[in-house]
Amino acid sequence: MNPTKPQPLGLHHVVAMPWPGRGHINPMLNLCKRLVRRDPNLIVTVVVTEEWFGFIGSDPKPNRIHFATLPNLIPSELVRANDFIGFVDAVLTKLEQPFERLLDGLSSPPPNAIIADTYIIWAVRVGIKRNIPVASLWTTSATILSLFTHSDLLASHGHFPVEPSESKLDEIVDYIPGLSPTQIRDLQITHGYSHHVFNIFKKSFGELSKANYLLFPSTYELEPKAIDFFTSKFDFPVYAIGPLIPFEELSVGSKDNELDYIHWLDEQPESSVLYISQGSFLSVSEAQMEEIVVGVRESGIRFLWVARGGELKLKEALEGSSGVVVSWCDQLRVLCHVAVGGFWTHCGFNSTMEGIYSGVPMLTFPVFWDQFLNAKMIVEEWKVGMRIDSKKKNELLIVSDEIKELVKRFMDGESEEGIQMRRQICDLSETCRDAVAEGGSSDANIDTFMKDITKIV
Repeated sequence: MNPTKPQPLGLHHVVAMPWPGRGHINPMLNLCKRLVRRDPNLIVTVVVTEEWFGFIGSDPKPNRIHFATLPNLIPSELVRANDFIGFVDAVLTKLEQPFERLLDGLSSPPPNAIIADTYIIWAVRVGIKRNIPVASLWTTSATILSLFTHSDLLASHGHFPVEPSESKLDEIVDYIPGLSPTQIRDLQITHGYSHHVFNIFKKSFGELSKANYLLFPSTYELEPKAIDFFTSKFDFPVYAIGPLIPFEELSVGSKDNELDYIHWLDEQPESSVLYISQGSFLSVSEAQMEEIVVGVRESGIRFLWVARGGELKLKEALEGSSGVVVSWCDQLRVLCHVAVGGFWTHCGFNSTMEGIYSGVPMLTFPVFWDQFLNAKMIVEEWKVGMRIDSKKKNELLIVSDEIKELVKRFMDGESEEGIQMRRQICDLSETCRDAVAEGGSSDANIDTFMKDITKIV
């Protein structure tokens, strides 16, 4: 399905090519919505696979956002975790030609620019071939992109690669621009499966210098040193335009009263509920999940838990506890609810930004890729959370007793530790909201980017 019908004269046209994954499509769509709200003469074509169009095509969106689809030449989203390496390889090798054919059909009006996920290595090449400017959208932190682009520097210090069993995991990396002193164990690209994935994506970091713009889903105030590094590194504009979360939709009239979980939250005391989400793709082992369930249940804390698979099993395991299990929820709306006082998170960057925007302290349980560095930033740099970790070094499982005590300590808003953490997250939330408010740093950067790509003087 290609939006090739004639369009009125004077329109600007942007093509958006996200990486086919929820954590990448969501920020891309939120950016596209923000762009069309600002420019009544802008239309956006979002390119997704046929499968992903089936997932999101019916979601509400502004009138001037259209979808165009690529054939399902890659493994299904439903099974990609079974062979993630094969999935990545398919995206990088099988979608370029269908995208080019689709792009050639978008002629009324022709695209002013392409916004492509940084991991879509071939997007810049396609833009150069057709003389279309390409904005590279990096969907995680500027800090970890600096780490990724300095893998050779890591290697020269003997820190890349590193096996999980090595004593080097305790060593400190203090030489990467924009990255504060960090233990090797918090830089997961240096070892194991993450190292293998990194080697596949490494080429995309080298292609960055050929783009026309670099966009970050963060705010400048959260990562000034890393963003300053990229601004000085490249001879094209670098814009921090985040957070790319659906905060504008919070003010839109909703049917909250029809949602059972919102109704349940309405009945809970202020800041008493722990919202638990382990993400939508990779999760923990069955043994670890059993420990988590027992620890949360025995803590006695009120909770709202998003299962995202295995909902019935989790409900049975938590029967008689002080919480609710759901298969899905509007996460940002939940986090902004007055009853929510804590966020157990896998530390994906979108979730991290939603936690900060909402002013909710975070209990970090990273699983993969950038999540470990995000957790480190939450706990050690921004000081707005606690780390779920075993007191016994090198212990594979975090046992239920440790989880129970940590959850109780984390949700204690009257302790000195709890008061300080909540004060800090409130300040950070205000900084984040100021950035996207009229005249804020992210707001101004989006305006400038819009003028760049539409040639408005």
